[in-house]
Amino acid sequence: MSISGGCGITATLLHCLVQASEKAAAIARLCRSENALFELLVQEKTGGDKNKKFVSDFKTLADVLIQEVIKHDVGVKFPVLVGHIHGEENSKFTNGLGESETVRVCASVADTAVLLTRILDGNARAGQLLAHAVHVEPEIMVDHRIRGLRLDEPPNNLAIWVDPIDSTNQYIQGGYNMSEHTRPHSQGLPCVTVLIGVYERIGGLPVMGVVNQPFVHYDGENGRWSGNVFWGVCCNGEQASSLSPPDSTSPADTFSLVLSSSEDRAFRSTLEEAFGPDNIYLAAGAGYKELCVAKGLASVFVSSEDGGTYMWDSCGPHALLRALGGGIVRLKSCLEDYRHKGPSALASTPQIRYHKPLLSREGAQQWANEGGLVAYSSDKSLCAVIEALAQACGPDDTTTDKL
Repeated sequence: MSISGGCGITATLLHCLVQASEKAAAIARLCRSENALFELLVQEKTGGDKNKKFVSDFKTLADVLIQEVIKHDVGVKFPVLVGHIHGEENSKFTNGLGESETVRVCASVADTAVLLTRILDGNARAGQLLAHAVHVEPEIMVDHRIRGLRLDEPPNNLAIWVDPIDSTNQYIQGGYNMSEHTRPHSQGLPCVTVLIGVYERIGGLPVMGVVNQPFVHYDGENGRWSGNVFWGVCCNGEQASSLSPPDSTSPADTFSLVLSSSEDRAFRSTLEEAFGPDNIYLAAGAGYKELCVAKGLASVFVSSEDGGTYMWDSCGPHALLRALGGGIVRLKSCLEDYRHKGPSALASTPQIRYHKPLLSREGAQQWANEGGLVAYSSDKSLCAVIEALAQACGPDDTTTDKL
């Protein structure tokens, strides 16, 4: 369903991104629901088959294919964005025979099926299933809140970051804890997200984000999953979101943090001492943890690891958080500002920007989030966690090395 009736560019682009994320989610679900695809997704190779690259890397093909579908669908509707849609994955894929192919969406289902079958070493059934999903348009209703947006932002001022399947390990392993509804899932399929973030080409601020959770509700009768999609817009001084801002009147004892299970033990212990171990949650997936903050399941997601997350992990959720009055900043910058200028300086700590690589690094690390990060729901939440960390570090330390 298309948007018409005088809606602005923002509404049209946002609806396009929501549609693209829903198609991506459908492909992700398909790969787990169809035996011809699921066996490729989870099969561990042994013996003489262990060098057949396409089996071990089918998860990579799923990532690449979803990324290319998003780039294709958005590029068709917004040609000015072609060449400015960036993702985690390289579109080149090498099959088990050593033949290199460029994963792309072809003009027809048949052509796409031929390409994917060739990439999958002749597995026609898998190629046809994927091709059909690539070319089917998802039927979704237009969110009335999107229809009403009038926040025009010229597309030629914008660029996009895509993470096609964030938390790939959870996607492969599967699993679902039915009892976790009011707190973050520690692991499993609900931690998987499709992330699309729009940022300013000049300036780099995130202005629009879509976070899709493909695996939220499981129907035991038909063995099928369904998901949720969340969006946020923050541009030209206006904010809009599918979520409601967090309740600023919540009591202080509801403050909680979500961390990665691989977080530094000393860093985690410092936060447990400051806020209590019962208020510290561990969860998989950077995008999912950022979504937990946006949904109010946690007040803050903090990562101490330098370069532990990337631009494609945070751009979409960042826009969603900005639309709700929160944001994402560098942890190191916050600690430095706090020590040099006091708590009031945190309100002006620069938000992470998405348009420039780190010239001191190479490859994917050029797009890493340097200096750790803090994703927060409100200035109050940001101040609380930075104050606790700054006090633990000592008066002269501007890093987290002592934690």
